[in-house]
Amino acid sequence: MGNEKSALSGLKIDEKAIEITDFWLHHSANLNGANPSTVSVFISEPSLQSCPNFGKPSPLERTAKNLMLHRHPCILKYISSWRKGSSYYLATEEVKPLAQVIGTQTTLQICIGLHSILRALIFLHEKALASHNNVCSSSIYVTPEGSWKLGGLEFLCRFTDFNQAYLKKIKNFRYEKAIAPEEDGNALETQLNPVGIDQYAFGVLTEEVLRLKNADDVPALAEFKEICRRSLQNSDPLLRTKLSTLLSNPFFTHDFINIHEFLMELPLKTEAEKEEFFSNLVPQLKSFPEKIVAEQLGRLLLSRMVLLDSTAQQKLLPCVLKPKTEDNEQDTSLFTVSTFKSHLVPKLLQMFCVRDTSIRLLLLSHLNSFIYAFQLDELKSQILPELLVGIKDHDDHLVSTTLRALADLVPILGAAAVIGGKRGKLFTDGRPNHNQIRREVSARSNQRTERANISNSNNNNNIINDNGIDSLPTVLELPERPSPDGGEDRIESGLILAEEESTWSDWDAHEVAITKTINTDIPSGQPDIDVVQPYDDKSASASAGSESADGVKTSAIKKDKFNYNKKNIISDIRELDIKHSKTMQQTASEEVDFFTDMEPIIEKQNVIHVDQVKTEKSVFDVKVNGAQDNGDDDGWGEDLDDWGDNTLELED
Repeated sequence: MGNEKSALSGLKIDEKAIEITDFWLHHSANLNGANPSTVSVFISEPSLQSCPNFGKPSPLERTAKNLMLHRHPCILKYISSWRKGSSYYLATEEVKPLAQVIGTQTTLQICIGLHSILRALIFLHEKALASHNNVCSSSIYVTPEGSWKLGGLEFLCRFTDFNQAYLKKIKNFRYEKAIAPEEDGNALETQLNPVGIDQYAFGVLTEEVLRLKNADDVPALAEFKEICRRSLQNSDPLLRTKLSTLLSNPFFTHDFINIHEFLMELPLKTEAEKEEFFSNLVPQLKSFPEKIVAEQLGRLLLSRMVLLDSTAQQKLLPCVLKPKTEDNEQDTSLFTVSTFKSHLVPKLLQMFCVRDTSIRLLLLSHLNSFIYAFQLDELKSQILPELLVGIKDHDDHLVSTTLRALADLVPILGAAAVIGGKRGKLFTDGRPNHNQIRREVSARSNQRTERANISNSNNNNNIINDNGIDSLPTVLELPERPSPDGGEDRIESGLILAEEESTWSDWDAHEVAITKTINTDIPSGQPDIDVVQPYDDKSASASAGSESADGVKTSAIKKDKFNYNKKNIISDIRELDIKHSKTMQQTASEEVDFFTDMEPIIEKQNVIHVDQVKTEKSVFDVKVNGAQDNGDDDGWGEDLDDWGDNTLELED
């Protein structure tokens, strides 16, 4: 036992000691590796190993040996021990001395702690057949969960080795107030009882830790303190109460102690007992302070035996693994977020390192409930690596559940941290901006309303002048022409189409009024004039006074024909397709071609044929020799060739 090969690898010991005793230095240490954790390391220096009258092995070596042999849930847990040079090392579970935390312990916590120490002593007496011989606050340690553990086993002695000489040998190193009166050298050997030594020391411990506590916090507290003072500290060892009898005292039989004891002995319970216990557990736990429940029972509620129980999975775990919402009074959860973070999160981080399929699936099924209780570095450095291991397992159900859990991490850590690799914006957001649509619709509605008001005002003021003569307004407001690209940038919605229909109806009424006015003033038989003349008062007066006798006006008035078609509401998007469009098929023949006027008109050149006028013969006509008289050329010919021939003939 204890060589350099058994030393823990990856152990980093803090320089500052938590506790300094006559036998060792107590340090806290971090154990790095596959499962990082915190442990306590007791170091025995050479100066502390040479204790007068104690002999060999040293006190720390004896403690390590007894912790390794006597395993019990209420006894300090042994991890490893080794020697390095001239120093000796003992590694145990992470603990602190009771003297450093007793000031913050409540009465209920002390009650539970004393119950644990009592069970450890009963185990040593009845199972190990040994006595502790130094039960005091310096021999008790407290775990981060608040559990009391019995330590200081350097004075442990089997009943067969117990005698007056041994007590005398260790008397100077023990707690003086806990030394029983019968240990006086004058006492007879037959009066010494190893069990009585621990009974007396437990009575002294109880009186010290409960001295300042209120009797109303735990039932039967006053009665229990009286028993410890009169019975356990009785000078006669035969009149002292057995420790096993104290377990039935009302001080140790209230509901919280019963729950704690049942969870500790869960493997020994039947299925019927466990089903009844877990079905009624949540209401019982709600009657106690949540901090005490988390400290004392948090580790037990998340034990393997509880997690694998079917009744606990349905009745208990949903209330344990989901932090309480502060604004929800009907929430059945047991712990608030702060309590959950401080007491349950460290245990959950350890559980995620367990490579057990059933445990992992259970944690993943509730991960979405408590994922926000972790810190970002805890999720990134501890939870995420374990989940990435799960997606490589051969179990398809485990892989699919792990992938769903990874999806819950993306909103917290980001996709880059969860899936890694390079990412890019491959998708776009095609949703319409509803606020922008409302602004554009409102602006267009206001603009068209203003146009309609202006047009109605012009129609009423300018159609008929003071003289009763019809005339046209100077400028006609026309709607904005759609984009020639097909109007892709325009917003197509039912709301806009409905507004356009209501606007176009006003324009139609305006156009009908204008058309009727113009048509009544144009006499029948007059052609349509394609020129629009500007209108003013002078031209109107001149036009009124320059009528002809037959009633025809001299001013030219254009006869405008405006034909506006209302937009149809599209009920099916397939109507936009030419092949499926009913409107296009039905009105193909009636559709107006707006590009007709833009087609160039190419006319053929007109050839004008001028008839030749025959002249009458005159006495002055001279018949030229050599000229052929074909009867068609009368008078002077205009042919230059004939002139040339005549000239040659005269020269001859």
